[in-house]
Amino acid sequence: MIKAAFCDDDDTVLKELQSLLEEYRRERDYRIDAKVYHSPLDLLNEMEKGTRFDILFLDILMPGVDGIQTASEIRKFDNNIKIIFLTSSVEFAVQSYEVKAYYYQLKPIEKGSFYHLLDSMLEQMEKEHGSSIVLRCKTGIARIALKQLEYCEVIHRTLLIHLTDGTVYECSGSMDELGRQLMPYGTFIRPHRSYLVNLEYIKNLSYRTITMSSLVEIPIPRGKYNEIKSAFLKNAFEDGQVTL
Repeated sequence: MIKAAFCDDDDTVLKELQSLLEEYRRERDYRIDAKVYHSPLDLLNEMEKGTRFDILFLDILMPGVDGIQTASEIRKFDNNIKIIFLTSSVEFAVQSYEVKAYYYQLKPIEKGSFYHLLDSMLEQMEKEHGSSIVLRCKTGIARIALKQLEYCEVIHRTLLIHLTDGTVYECSGSMDELGRQLMPYGTFIRPHRSYLVNLEYIKNLSYRTITMSSLVEIPIPRGKYNEIKSAFLKNAFEDGQVTL
């Protein structure tokens, strides 16, 4: 399921977006769950605690913290969310692309442009999620998109696959075999014999602990810190998350 968020201080705009999304879901038969925020601070507070969204419709002109500042904060811990800025002016177009905005939508929002935007965005997301693995899990055979895989752990010979939306799959197999499947993709590292982590979702790195986007802490064995730090920085530079 796609997770979306709407953030605007204008209740009329929020109701309009919810109505358009409801029509889109019904006509396209697409599963999209949406959450509404009247304040960017409320949105940031939830996301900093680990809540994740695939799509964010974000107003630019809001009292206190504006949309550009909000997006800049979000980019510190989430480089994948598709951000669509909502505004009645083109004044902030340049700044919007500095925070890797997906689109700059002028108000009022028309049904045709809203549908076209979602169609193109969902198509791109499906392509991005194209890389996947197939695992035998407790609930049956599951295809898991690598972009959605945050980390894996093994407990009592059971593999637990943790996704970015909070879903956890219980799967059979060994961590060694899972590592052989994931390591060639270049965005995964095995910091500990019981864990595999997606470098894209490391929020913080210390000598003893990896903190993931969901705020889960993964132990770093003695002598492994430099190896993990090197892999983390290499991935960040390649993705453009770090510049000199």
